[in-house]
Amino acid sequence: MMAAVSPLRRRMIEDMMVRNLSPATQRSYLYAVTKFSQFFGRSPDRLDLEDVRRFQVHLVSGGMSWPALNQTVCALRFFFGVTLGRGDLPERIPHAREPRKLPVVLSADEVVRFLEAVAGLKHRAALTTAYAAGLRVSEVVSLKVADIDSSRMVIRIEQGKGAKDRYVMLSPQLLGILRSYWRLTRPTHWLFPGRDAEQPLHPTALHGACRSARAAAGLEKRVTVHTLRHSFATHLLESGTDIRIIQVLLGHNNLQTTARYTQVATSTIGRTPSPLERLRLEVTPSH
Repeated sequence: MMAAVSPLRRRMIEDMMVRNLSPATQRSYLYAVTKFSQFFGRSPDRLDLEDVRRFQVHLVSGGMSWPALNQTVCALRFFFGVTLGRGDLPERIPHAREPRKLPVVLSADEVVRFLEAVAGLKHRAALTTAYAAGLRVSEVVSLKVADIDSSRMVIRIEQGKGAKDRYVMLSPQLLGILRSYWRLTRPTHWLFPGRDAEQPLHPTALHGACRSARAAAGLEKRVTVHTLRHSFATHLLESGTDIRIIQVLLGHNNLQTTARYTQVATSTIGRTPSPLERLRLEVTPSH
């Protein structure tokens, strides 16, 4: 028998639905507020800003990652600001300043080694799609057979991050791979179904496939599904694709987010002439 949902939890769920937050965001927000409540052993509507501060200290001291910590901040800001109507509190709940690290990027040869090491036709096809189209893991597993538009050579990404639809390119080579995969597995609705064909593949399955393939390929770099997305963007930039096109393909709101790939596009950096090349400088050894 299922436990009854408290009125407060139901209200928060309804608030998130009204604002069209993605199912994944709703789950993470509910999880964060639940953990906040459990830490103090009290209903979250009986807790205040000082309790939030103590909870944040607890999470940081426990080694929580910066992205997870900021997701918790977003959840608590939503809970206090929207569900409880405490408009004065959200701005007083600080975000953590996340260290800016350059993304890990695979070389073209490393991408080949990695994808060839992926075990299982479905996982290999899914991870190849992630690289070929620069998709997030949530976008890969949510693809439907009907999203592959071979007549226009595009892939429709439905309700990506920020609840936005977009199109990305459909590589002819990827189309061939997906057609072979489809002939052998015959998916009907979800392009990459889970064990239950009525449900899509779960992201954890692809995360696990990445770990296994990295080990099998003997790669030193940490490889995740997002590493393939980083590599897609960097390789496009290195091949001369306009950064604004890459921004659209990745679904970034802010060009600054895309611009960080200029810091890891090493072949572009290597091809950039130094201003010294413009000088007629003769350097002769001194005697």
